[in-house]
Amino acid sequence: MGTNPFDRRVVVTGIGVINALGSDIESFWSNILAGKCGIDRITAFDISDYACKIAAEVKDFDPTPAFPSPKEIRRTDRFTQFGIYAGWRALQDSGLDVAKSDADRIGAFIGSGIGGLATTEAQKEILLNRGPSRMSPFTIPMLILNMASGIFSMYYNLRGPNMATCSACATSTHALGEAWRTIKMGDADAIFAGGTEAAVVPMSIGGFAAMRALSTRNDDPQHASRPFDIGRDGFVMGEGAAILVLEELSHAQARGAKIYCEIVGYGNTADAYHLTSPSPEGEGAARCMKMALRSASLNPEDISYINAHGTSTPQGDVCETQAVKAVFGDHASKVAVSSTKGATGHLLGAAGSTEMALCAKAIEMQIAPPTINLENPDPQCDLDYISTGAREMTIQAVLNNSFGFGGHNATVAAKRFV
Repeated sequence: MGTNPFDRRVVVTGIGVINALGSDIESFWSNILAGKCGIDRITAFDISDYACKIAAEVKDFDPTPAFPSPKEIRRTDRFTQFGIYAGWRALQDSGLDVAKSDADRIGAFIGSGIGGLATTEAQKEILLNRGPSRMSPFTIPMLILNMASGIFSMYYNLRGPNMATCSACATSTHALGEAWRTIKMGDADAIFAGGTEAAVVPMSIGGFAAMRALSTRNDDPQHASRPFDIGRDGFVMGEGAAILVLEELSHAQARGAKIYCEIVGYGNTADAYHLTSPSPEGEGAARCMKMALRSASLNPEDISYINAHGTSTPQGDVCETQAVKAVFGDHASKVAVSSTKGATGHLLGAAGSTEMALCAKAIEMQIAPPTINLENPDPQCDLDYISTGAREMTIQAVLNNSFGFGGHNATVAAKRFV
């Protein structure tokens, strides 16, 4: 008789990141705890005509250590480079010896909300100005958003389940949840899961600004992203990637792996309401959190900390607060909540996995990261948002929320491994 797949436990054994605050998990974590901010004026292109002139850029990025040759780097878009680099970092951190493992049972779920937008812009210019015959033969492989996941599997001969999720700002949380489900069902022993994004480009900044989604606090970049603050006026774009190694427990234990935390639940719902606005009172987000708790066999009172989606948009922050209250009831005032987007900016398709990396460290270190720039709380946002700096506290279980345009909601539940 076969083993019940739901008896399989899934743990996090490696973390790799690249963003404006760090190119490895330890430096990123230290900067987050110190309350540092990675947002500044955009340097990647001329911002003179743009309403929003700020972003959390990755400066002086060198993907070389993660690639087999400079030629391979030239054949990939920046979003793929971020994803490959973060995956390489996660592999190093995990200590997993892929060559000595069953490659048929190791996979990669690396998503992106937008994919190779810089390549799309550059090749469209060539098409218009020089004609179709001058376009790069790598145009399509560079811009399609599954390439980070595909190329990473090629570099490390990972022949297990492989896909790229795409659900706007919920992308990488969906990648983590689907990886958890895949391992739990017995279809893989380890999966590199997360997301990558490189959207600090003219089309993206111009497009998001046109819909008035971005902050225009251009004269004060460090304080522009202000989750739950009454003075918030939109999100600030970030870029980078975060990949986590999710591994079946006995597989991890057999090789003596370090375990950050255990993934125990996953929620995935739709608002079915509006292109860009959350459903009233965060109804879809509330159902998502409830689903994650139910699949984790956790009660609201078991949750110590929530990493909120908290993008610093006027409507979104209020709806998420309402959703937490709807799910947690009397416990809502007791659970610690923070949004780390004030520090990192909003990494879109890489936001959820970046924040899951912080959740894993929070569980490991028993420190909850702060919400920076929350100086004057919105009266409608009245939870405990950890606004006075990182907080040492007992953290047994956490929720990580991500909500995307199109009404996509994703929540991952994790707890201390015992």
